[in-house]
Amino acid sequence: MKRNYTIFLFLLFLCCACKSNDKEPAGKSENNVDAARNFIRAALDGKFREARSFMLQDSVNTNYMDVVERAYKNDKQSNKDGYRTSTIHFHKVDSINNSTSVIIFSNSFMNNPDTLRIVKVNAQWLVDLKYLYEHDRDTLNNKMIINDSVK
Repeated sequence: MKRNYTIFLFLLFLCCACKSNDKEPAGKSENNVDAARNFIRAALDGKFREARSFMLQDSVNTNYMDVVERAYKNDKQSNKDGYRTSTIHFHKVDSINNSTSVIIFSNSFMNNPDTLRIVKVNAQWLVDLKYLYEHDRDTLNNKMIINDSVK
């Protein structure tokens, strides 16, 4: 009995020692750039469930993400590998106000600038994916965004 108790304590200690508390849980970002980076990295890696946790949850965003996920799954393996090994480049970060930012980024594989809006909702920074497709109609950003491939 004493031996079983010792093994149990050893296993309990081992489990507690292996647990990492320094990693931020999925879906949580410290700031606007962190939210964009988490979202983009997850999408480039093909981890769409994780990417969705960094995204503003509404029907339009969900539909856009479904389209992106299907396109990624149907893409050639060489392209998927290129996305996975790529790095993210942030070209411009514009803070519209305390709870909204617009970020122009690209990845080293495609090197094609795109735009994301990051919004703070209930103290959490989230990607508003629809801005990528609809930002010409946005009235918050009066400045013309240059070097943006999405028109």
